[in-house]
Amino acid sequence: MIAVTPQISLDEDELEISFIRASGPGGQNVNKVSSAVQMRFDARRSPSLPNEVSVRLQKLAGSRLTLDGVIVITANRFRTQEANRRDAIERLVELIAKAAVAPVKRRATKPTKAAKEKRLEAKSRRSGVKSMRGRPQASD
Repeated sequence: MIAVTPQISLDEDELEISFIRASGPGGQNVNKVSSAVQMRFDARRSPSLPNEVSVRLQKLAGSRLTLDGVIVITANRFRTQEANRRDAIERLVELIAKAAVAPVKRRATKPTKAAKEKRLEAKSRRSGVKSMRGRPQASD
């Protein structure tokens, strides 16, 4: 079990981990060793996640989310499979922990009377500055 929050923990069987060849520099070794990790997690059908957390997670995932609701995380920062595996799991846990925090409801507020007066005073001052910029008016 992978602990995410005190209420949420993932079963390792829900993660589908495969090892792929990493791109980038590395010489001949990069062509022989599959050290990068591609991890897939089905956020839509996961029994470990409450529904509202799952919905927020799918929004947070962005381009990492497939049409089927599967989150794909690719980790290739490190040279070993184990380090990349840990990195991918940590990134998923961080994403789920962020989705577990419910957004605070916004309470509508009204500006104070002083704030309204200050805004109107600033507008009239600015209007005066701009009116002085024009060409002088021909007076009769």
